[in-house]
Amino acid sequence: MDLGCRWSGVGATILYPPFLAPTLRLERKMQLTESDVTAWGEQIGRTAAVPLVIALRGDLGAGKTTLARAIARGAGISGPVPSPTYNLLIRYRGKRGVAVVHVDLYRLEDPEEVWELGWSELPEEDEMVLIEWPERAEGLLPEPRWEITLSEVEEGEAGEQPGPRAMIEPRALRRVEVRPVGEPPPIPLPGENG
Repeated sequence: MDLGCRWSGVGATILYPPFLAPTLRLERKMQLTESDVTAWGEQIGRTAAVPLVIALRGDLGAGKTTLARAIARGAGISGPVPSPTYNLLIRYRGKRGVAVVHVDLYRLEDPEEVWELGWSELPEEDEMVLIEWPERAEGLLPEPRWEITLSEVEEGEAGEQPGPRAMIEPRALRRVEVRPVGEPPPIPLPGENG
């Protein structure tokens, strides 16, 4: 009698109890289209437990803000979700009682400036904290957290595991690397209904 779901990736096969599957707990590398990234972000926002911290890494145009907006939409944020580049931190209250704190550290000149943002209080128990440009405050990042790195896949480049729509929507693929730091709450796998 099989009481769990199996997931293979990064050289391991794990048996999860049904109440955790399908979720992500280990490092994973994949390729996703922009619509995959958006759908996955909405799924994270809809289903992930709080408090949750996600550090979003990648070059300009890699999809960090796209993923952050999708997570916010999934958490029930309606209306525009602008990049907080000039404000550094924007807090939204979602319909499911979850606050989304969108932080953009790109304009920091000194990592110590994060303390002026209320950094020591992040995350509160009902918050999803999404941090763009986390490398600007590398040694001060909250733990536990998820690290999600997005990058463009060059044409003809051999890839990792393709996402759900990569075969029918091959343009604009993103390489997505996900890894936990500490023991953050699980997040859903891309393409799984949640």
